[in-house]
Amino acid sequence: MNLTIATPLEIVVDGADVSHLRAEDETGAFGLLPGHADFLTELAISVVTWRDEAGAEHHVAVRGGMLSVRDGALIQIATREAVPGDDLQLLET
Repeated sequence: MNLTIATPLEIVVDGADVSHLRAEDETGAFGLLPGHADFLTELAISVVTWRDEAGAEHHVAVRGGMLSVRDGALIQIATREAVPGDDLQLLET
């Protein structure tokens, strides 16, 4: 799947190859896999985590926002603020 994470000022992630993504909305955490049905949700302030095709894990802290899935292959996140990082514990704080 292709992932794009954008803020009003910049595109933080563009074109990441995603094999699995985990995010959170008001109902709790959820996961997305290739072929997921079209989907739209409002994200909570949280950390979005995904694995790429090589199995490497990536993280971006987001200050809420909207997540959409289209055609089971395109994930787009629009948020006010996004902070990428490799240290999950630091991002969660």
